[in-house]
Amino acid sequence: MPADPSRQPSVTAVPLYQVKAEFFKTLGHPVRIRVLELLSQREHAVAELLADVGVEASNLSQQLAVLRRAGVVTSRRDGAAVIYRITSPEVAELLAVARSILTHVITDRAELLGDLRPGPAD
Repeated sequence: MPADPSRQPSVTAVPLYQVKAEFFKTLGHPVRIRVLELLSQREHAVAELLADVGVEASNLSQQLAVLRRAGVVTSRRDGAAVIYRITSPEVAELLAVARSILTHVITDRAELLGDLRPGPAD
């Protein structure tokens, strides 16, 4: 007997652009970006991250939880220490691309500002 379609769970497809927006919201916090920059270099224990990021332990914990829920980082225990790493090398690539884009934007703005400054003939 075929399943009653009215009893099937409704699955609404979320547009990819919306999923991407949520992903970028996850990255949209300075502490999270700094953590990802550090983890792009190598794994770090929470104590190391605390020293390098310079925020309260509770704040770091919250930010790491956001990154974990998003699947961007993962953790493991090593004795009493919790060690974090990024889940994909593409995260490091994304941060490098963002840096490149920002370098171009800032350079373009500096050139425009230079063009706007009065010259000797003005």
